Amino acid sequence: MSDIDVAVLPYNQQVLELMARAKANGRHLVLATATHRILAERIADHLGCFDEVLSTDNTLNLSAHRKKDTLVDRFGEGGFEYVGNSGDDIEVWRSAESAVVVNPERGVERRARKAANVTAVLETRRSQLRAWMKALRLHQWMKNILVFVPLLASHNLTDLSLLAEGLLAFLFFGICASSVYLLNDLLDLNDDRHHPTKKHRPFAAGIIPIKLGLLAFPGLLFTAFLGAWLLLPIEFLGVLLVYYALTLGYSLWLKRFMAVDVIALASLYTVRIIAGAAALSLPLTFWILGFSVFIFLSLALVKRYAELHEARIQGKKERARGRGYYPSDLEMISSLGAASGYMAVMVLALYIQDDATRTLYSQPQIIWLACPVLLFWITRVWLLTHRGEMHDDPVIFAAKDKVSLLTGGLLAIIFFIAT
Repeated sequence: MSDIDVAVLPYNQQVLELMARAKANGRHLVLATATHRILAERIADHLGCFDEVLSTDNTLNLSAHRKKDTLVDRFGEGGFEYVGNSGDDIEVWRSAESAVVVNPERGVERRARKAANVTAVLETRRSQLRAWMKALRLHQWMKNILVFVPLLASHNLTDLSLLAEGLLAFLFFGICASSVYLLNDLLDLNDDRHHPTKKHRPFAAGIIPIKLGLLAFPGLLFTAFLGAWLLLPIEFLGVLLVYYALTLGYSLWLKRFMAVDVIALASLYTVRIIAGAAALSLPLTFWILGFSVFIFLSLALVKRYAELHEARIQGKKERARGRGYYPSDLEMISSLGAASGYMAVMVLALYIQDDATRTLYSQPQIIWLACPVLLFWITRVWLLTHRGEMHDDPVIFAAKDKVSLLTGGLLAIIFFIAT
């Protein structure tokens, strides 16, 4: 509780305006909440508009009928107007002179109108469907396309049975990843509320109630593991467990350590490729793993650079909140990131000379054309990042950037011709 910064909590602007008007009219404002007194008083001090605080303490949980009894004892039956949103507030509204309902839970407005004199209903929530899509990061599912890399590398893309298993792996990986994104946002609430863009995430902004997230993330996780256990090889389930453990470790601990965080991020991408091989019972090669580790480490460093670049623009010099880096680390991060990207191209060049490559491609020398194309893309990504023009997620940037899409198409044509 002591870690909560009340200055960045998602306050409802319409409710604040309602309180300001009441204060201007000489009304006595009371913060009556089931929140513990320590936090309630900090919120009241921050807002600076309340005359009195009634809250939970070590002897009383001020919710539902207990809140009603306290308010009636203090102001008398029908002697107060009450603003609330939940089913627990029905009891309070029964004894209030009038009721203001704010962003009510399902069925609460109907019950409130039966129980009390509802004078206003404030509905300020955005589309819940859109908010859930954002919270589940459905757009991030494109990263799970990596599970098909072993299928492409083995030239078995036309095998419909393998393709079907790949689609199942893609689905279960996506569900598991969404579960992790929900958990990560719940764990990072305080840090996200201090971030210039992450503060708009559904949980940080108060668009989706935290209690719904606490129900959703284990449900999704159970669905992903049950589906993987029933429909795919047990090896895939094992890799999925490794992915979840690594992601959980990253969310709880690893992301706070310099260098460890980006290596963990790069590993999470590589694990997707390993999961694809496990789901399809296809072999993995040194070349696929080597290339993926270096290219994804480069992209992870792009992500960190973009975050720190924004902090430097804002004039910050202290360590980034929840991270192990300072804005002064930018130059070193860019050097390491560009070098890692070029190492990925080196792995690709060495792959062309491997004897196994000659058995997969009729014209493996054509793949040499992919090297300058990939060098161009990596160089461009880092130059844009250096200029501050990079999205905080380079994978999302690549999916929307026309030049990146054209580069991907050109690489696909090169490998097709080589085949």
